[in-house]
Amino acid sequence: MSSEVFNAIRARTPQTAALLIIAALLAAAAAAGPWYALTVTTRAATTVVESAPPEQRTVTLHSSIPINGDPARALDDFAGVAGAALPVPGARPVLGLSRDKLAYRADFCSTARLTGTCPQRAGEVAIGAANAQRLNLKVGSELSEPVRLRVVAIYEPGSDTLYTSAATFADPRLAQADATYTVPLPVAAVRGDDGYDLRRVIARAAEGAKVDNATGPLLDAVDDERATIRRGVLIALAQVLVLGWLTAGLAGRYTGRERRADAALLKLRGGTQFGVLRLALGQHLLPLLGGAIAGAPLGVLAAWLLSGGAPVRAELGSALGLGAAAVGAAMLIALVVLAVVDLVLARGPVAVLLRRVRVGRRDWRGDVADLALIVVAAGAVVQARSSSPDSGVGSVAPALVALAVGLVLARLFGLVADRAGGVALRAGRLRSGLTAVQVSRQPGTDRVFALAVVAVALAATTAGGFAVARTERADRAAQELGAARVLTVQAPTVTSLLWAVHRADPGGKQARAALVDRSASPPLVLVENNGVAAASLPLITGTSLSLTERNGRAVPTDLTLLVQHEATGLIARVRFPAAAPGEHTVEAAVPGCTATPGCRLVRWQLTSPSTPDGRRIPGTVTIRSLAQRGPDTAIAGAAQLADPTLWRTDFTGVSLAIGTTAAGLSMTPDPGPNGVTGDSVYAADSRLPLPVVLAGNAPSVWRLADPAIIGIGTQPLPVQVTGTARSLPVVGASGILADLDAARRVAGESELRGEAQVWLTADADPGIVTALRAAGVTILGEDTTTARAERYSRQGLAATGRFALFTVVVAVLLAAAMMAVAAVVDRGPQTDRLRSLRAQGLSSRTAFTISYAVPAALALASVLGGVIAAQVAVPLAGAAPPWLPAIPAALVVFGLTAWISARSRS
Repeated sequence: MSSEVFNAIRARTPQTAALLIIAALLAAAAAAGPWYALTVTTRAATTVVESAPPEQRTVTLHSSIPINGDPARALDDFAGVAGAALPVPGARPVLGLSRDKLAYRADFCSTARLTGTCPQRAGEVAIGAANAQRLNLKVGSELSEPVRLRVVAIYEPGSDTLYTSAATFADPRLAQADATYTVPLPVAAVRGDDGYDLRRVIARAAEGAKVDNATGPLLDAVDDERATIRRGVLIALAQVLVLGWLTAGLAGRYTGRERRADAALLKLRGGTQFGVLRLALGQHLLPLLGGAIAGAPLGVLAAWLLSGGAPVRAELGSALGLGAAAVGAAMLIALVVLAVVDLVLARGPVAVLLRRVRVGRRDWRGDVADLALIVVAAGAVVQARSSSPDSGVGSVAPALVALAVGLVLARLFGLVADRAGGVALRAGRLRSGLTAVQVSRQPGTDRVFALAVVAVALAATTAGGFAVARTERADRAAQELGAARVLTVQAPTVTSLLWAVHRADPGGKQARAALVDRSASPPLVLVENNGVAAASLPLITGTSLSLTERNGRAVPTDLTLLVQHEATGLIARVRFPAAAPGEHTVEAAVPGCTATPGCRLVRWQLTSPSTPDGRRIPGTVTIRSLAQRGPDTAIAGAAQLADPTLWRTDFTGVSLAIGTTAAGLSMTPDPGPNGVTGDSVYAADSRLPLPVVLAGNAPSVWRLADPAIIGIGTQPLPVQVTGTARSLPVVGASGILADLDAARRVAGESELRGEAQVWLTADADPGIVTALRAAGVTILGEDTTTARAERYSRQGLAATGRFALFTVVVAVLLAAAMMAVAAVVDRGPQTDRLRSLRAQGLSSRTAFTISYAVPAALALASVLGGVIAAQVAVPLAGAAPPWLPAIPAALVVFGLTAWISARSRS
């Protein structure tokens, strides 16, 4: 039997080679799937972990321990117990001690920004910058609670905690402390390399100690990422494998004519059905085995190139093992498909098996199978348009729709070719007529056509989805960042940030300052718009101020002026001497305004004495003029003081009554109880209400009151919605966008909260970053739309895009291989027919043209049918619009196959 098998293979070398190519393509896809999936899932999990908030990547174990005068030994003992309870491979735990607000952390000095020296000796502490300013403490100050301490450093960003050295806890008053064992989790531990189960380890540690664990969302995100990528790879792989098995079965049916004769001869010699099957399978086994050996390494190589690397060492064996299993399963199923085809073909008596001419009628079983596939495609369309389109057959709806359209078009293709051929022949057009007749009467052409239509449709929609996803990733990155390049920065004040950005980019074309407050409701994005600012008073650059005022009260009155330096943002209070009743000119020194660019006037504060019953003393105070000395310049003259657009009062509550007349700016307090009404008049150097752009629904409180936002200044700020948007930079579908400089001016001496950023254009001068650092701005981080889009391409279904493209390339090659098989099988009958026509007078030129036109017509019709199927799948199955450059590529592959087939035929 083995000699018969080898003789049959040698006699049918072209068919064997075609089946070997099909098997190699199948094996390449099967081997590439596991390798690609494991490599990409690991990389995606790494991206998720690295982009997670720090608190989700840290686990802390707490325990109250006795110090006994030796903190170092107590920490060593605790570290041994905690390390055994919470083993994390590759981690570098950080030990700490705390008691009330006093704490020691081993890595504090290496992670904090210190002004001063690191606390290393007993009693030395570092205090947060905000607390130092609030308590008026500096380096060298001393504290007495809870123990005697000396400030040796101020750290930023600040908190309420006082950081000290471990030696401080040797004090008997700190004999009992809370010990912490903080584990920054390595990426490999979160990913679960080498079978490490972080959830189980943390749960076991929590049984015997208090554990601060915020890793739950991160671990869930990693699991979801793995599941999404595996599902995407599996769907793409399943589609191409099914298409490959159909190709193998169709190739087996096409090449079955000679094996039918083999089966007939074997039956004449008394062979059994099993012997017939063994002879047929023997002819399939060698090309399948050769295709597996040739295709598997190519698949691994393709996966390596597509994924950009290999799985981690712990998963390398799994990748190879799963790939080998997938190749074996693919070849086994292909062998089973071929065996079933051969069993069907080998049925019947010997006379039927030896017949060279096939029966003209179509088998009803094929019609039933086509109808069943169309019904399944309809079900997939329903599933794809439901609330869960990615479940069940909905996930492969585009492929099923393409198959259904391909089957329908295949029927139409045969009918149209048959009718068109008859019409052309009757009209005397031999080339087109004979070509159409040849196409319509070739057995199995409809199946080859349907297979090619599906392959082209999958290639077009998959490439279209990849292109759309790439554009969406870029748009999402730009939306989330707000600019091509974003620096996360830290500056002493918002004003100093604005000044630094102006100095770094004087033209304002390449850099903008921004502030993002995600905690606000709705979220707030403040961006410098570099537009025309509202009219404002001149900046104060002198050493003192001269104020002319009229006191209409019966008692002396104090006036205080708040000014803000436009480069540093520091607030200075100018306290003018108390003015007796009547008109007076008083002077007061202005600290810190001589430096460029000077100080802006923020607000006037009127001190109102009270009557014995607690009410304010009535009367009006009028500011007649304000000028500076050194150099002498008018700051607010009669024109400015009489301009109502330059002054405002408090937004809420009972405020001062102000008047702007030729006599000056008058301020009259409400006669109510002191402390209830406002006491300030503000310089209105920004447009009010503040113009904003709103995304999403307006806050519900706006229905009952005028629109206002909280978070800018000490009072709700009136706003005017001048525009709406579906989404805003950084905050997305819900938020408010406003001008940063205008918000800063309205906030007055109150500092704005949020994450400070600098938005740069893609072509921003590198010197801008250097200038920002020179101006005292600390660069905490940097992100670009390109880098973020690249990170997104490594996550979720986007990470499977390249593999999906690989599978559709394999699908197109499988269709081309099937066309080649059809051409090889039909070469003999086609040549005989053309020779007969030549003997009847057909010119050699016409015969030559027909030999090329037949495969070319099939190739061109298949590509056009694939385009139609792709377009139908867009509205029905939610497929992406086809990517047009994929169509010429498929046409080139099919055209080259047709050309090679025609040359061998001619």
